[in-house]
Amino acid sequence: MVKKILHMLRRLTPYNIKKGLLYLKHYGPREFWVRLTERMEEQSVDYQKWYEDGLLTEEERAAQKRRKWKNPVKISVVVPAYRTPEEYLRQMIESVQRQTYENWELCIADGSGRESAVEAVVREYQEKDARIRYRLLEKNDGIAGNTNAAIAMAEGEYVALFDHDDLLAEDALYEAARVIEREWPDLIYTDEDKVRADLSEHFQPHFKPDFNPDLLCANNYICHLVIVRKRLADEVGGFRAEFDGAQDHDFLLRITEKTEKIAHIPKILYHWRIHKASTADNPASKMYAYDAGKRAVLGHLNRMGLEAEVEHTKDYGFYRVHYPVQGTPLVSIVIPNKDEKETLEACLTSIREKTTYPNYEIVIVENNSVSEEIFRYYQEIDGKNRIRVVYWKEAFNYSKINNFGISQAKGDYLICLNNDITVITPGWIEEMLGYCQRPGTGIVGARLYFPDDTIQHAGIAVGIGGCAGSLFVGMSRKRTGYMHKVALVQDLSAVTAACMMVKREAFEAAGGFEEKLAVAFNDVDFCLKVRRAGYLVVYNPYVEMYHFESKTRGPEDSPEKQRRFQSEIEYMRSNWLDILKKGDPYYNRNLSLKACDYSIKPRKETKKRKAAGKG
Repeated sequence: MVKKILHMLRRLTPYNIKKGLLYLKHYGPREFWVRLTERMEEQSVDYQKWYEDGLLTEEERAAQKRRKWKNPVKISVVVPAYRTPEEYLRQMIESVQRQTYENWELCIADGSGRESAVEAVVREYQEKDARIRYRLLEKNDGIAGNTNAAIAMAEGEYVALFDHDDLLAEDALYEAARVIEREWPDLIYTDEDKVRADLSEHFQPHFKPDFNPDLLCANNYICHLVIVRKRLADEVGGFRAEFDGAQDHDFLLRITEKTEKIAHIPKILYHWRIHKASTADNPASKMYAYDAGKRAVLGHLNRMGLEAEVEHTKDYGFYRVHYPVQGTPLVSIVIPNKDEKETLEACLTSIREKTTYPNYEIVIVENNSVSEEIFRYYQEIDGKNRIRVVYWKEAFNYSKINNFGISQAKGDYLICLNNDITVITPGWIEEMLGYCQRPGTGIVGARLYFPDDTIQHAGIAVGIGGCAGSLFVGMSRKRTGYMHKVALVQDLSAVTAACMMVKREAFEAAGGFEEKLAVAFNDVDFCLKVRRAGYLVVYNPYVEMYHFESKTRGPEDSPEKQRRFQSEIEYMRSNWLDILKKGDPYYNRNLSLKACDYSIKPRKETKKRKAAGKG
């Protein structure tokens, strides 16, 4: 931490101090300090070194240039230029020229006017490279208009959107061409990082999930690099000037409405240069852009036939979508219980106090309790205040108990809830139901905390810990995590059934919980089956709960329990081998499977280091 603070102090300038004061004013002292300390936290992997270790070796570079392509499509790199500083302009052009894939053209539409030096610099490169094309625009038509002019110049089957002061990794187009030859997608995007104006440091890598429609509504996580089929870019009408500042977000939303053929390349192939004029380094400078983004998201949802409200969050450029509940369908809350009268009572009290939704029932599944106290309590509550008690008399099996409870429930929407949950969020059912009612959504999960206000669950990633694990466990609830993912609605592979709403049709399509999984991974397996049936699994952080984890069942400390746990791991590995081998599509392959906080996975020894005799 001290090293990080000293590093930041060395970078203090009047500009950075002013920027910090803007953030302080926006967040307030307490939240500003939380975000500042989060940024200063030491990373387990030195990203600059990680980046350098991943650069192409001479052998890899040569092999890429020698590759014979079956159908080498032309990729048009389109750049809207406007008074670009000469050094940045030259570096941008040369990053394209260094591409190991050679079937490209660079289309620069220049809105700078005759007084700018941009034309002279580009003409200089044109004389030596016929693939560079240039058009001086009659007027500056803004970012959207200038980009459309650059797209109109393109002759390639695909267009790559490129900012005039940024840089491409030398294998960016090669990796795109590989995906095109294999899949012929309509839209391709890659991971990215940021780079200092003087190129002295790469930092803040953004390792992205595969296509994630709810996350794209919360934030333009796709951003750079974007490569899209030219025909489709023309079909949607290109960029729209009324969304300048968020024109790329609006464009991407409209593209995704037209195609499901979307490919993500999990490699850092784009370097976003930061400097004083860059929104990458000064988000507070363009509130109009965030308002445009909000309008873009709302327009997208309306075009999809969804009634919704969109609002800004405290974090610039990130949005919250509200879906109003349609009608008042019955919601059934299914709660397994064994003894633990006080725990169950606290759960039921929190439901009664926090629930504003008018049409719900509670089905308590009694499972082999032994205390007289709990049966007296059942007599007090059964048949009153929407509560029914049903009895499961076989041995503990979480899957069987929930399947039984759901078979006794009457609602079209089902909430699996542990008895050791305490509801925090007023209106929690409406928040979950609004998402769950959407066509194509099968499951909605919640954000759970331990009693000490640290995170117990913010979604689940397959592969963590060897099988599956919750994300951000142990992080302070005040923090928002990597790219604010703790606090953003997004699609994930799985969420915990400690608090999970399920659409009944999705439950039936998936065949319910797998009864071979008595204790562990049954919720993960169930979520994966729901996804396989074609539904989304949504993590909704605006539904917050306390979870006194595993209080009823106790620790996994007996030989019998450990054998059962190992058998459940084997079940997951045999039934979900494909996702375990390929990696969770919602969790980038560059991220660690040993940590749950989106830490970078350390690189294995590279060929480059071996060749240099450093390994």
